[in-house]
Amino acid sequence: MSFELWLAFLATETVLCFVPGPAVLLVVSVAMSRGARAGLAASFGILAGNALYFLCSATGVAALILASSRLFGVLQSAGAAYLVWLGLCMLLAPGRAPAAVTPQPLPRSFLRGFVVQTANPKALIFFVALLPQFIHPAAPVGPQVLILGITSVLIELLVLALYTGLAVRARRLAGARFAGRLERLGGGFLVAAGARLALVRAA
Repeated sequence: MSFELWLAFLATETVLCFVPGPAVLLVVSVAMSRGARAGLAASFGILAGNALYFLCSATGVAALILASSRLFGVLQSAGAAYLVWLGLCMLLAPGRAPAAVTPQPLPRSFLRGFVVQTANPKALIFFVALLPQFIHPAAPVGPQVLILGITSVLIELLVLALYTGLAVRARRLAGARFAGRLERLGGGFLVAAGARLALVRAA
């Protein structure tokens, strides 16, 4: 892999990480309603999901899943159902006192982040389509995937940590009532994302 190719991946991954999606909405909502530690735990869950997708892409498992329309459909339905369920939980969460921060067990926040990131099989398509663009076929594939994976995880860690910090600061400035509204807004987006995912069909 050339340095120029790595720089192209770095720029592409950075832009994509900053685009808000279900994962970012989850981290922001968790950080504002549950605190910075819970937000970071959810972030690490998302990173674990990305690492799993890189592993699947490197070993060819992703291609096998995409080749099976039945298996893809099962993943699609399970992912859509979980996103809708999680979004409804956020939408129907009871109101909190203005200064209250309801703590959440860190393993639960981690698991939420991991499941949200892996629940969307479209992410699997993304990794399968993206990685080959930055891999030199004449060089060993394994080391290149490792470099790209580490680069991706580090970039997303910094981006999600930034979102977490901004969410916590916004909570301190605006109070917990605004955090509750954002949590419900995030829940609405997750429900919409789940509904849209249910309509996706494998190519």
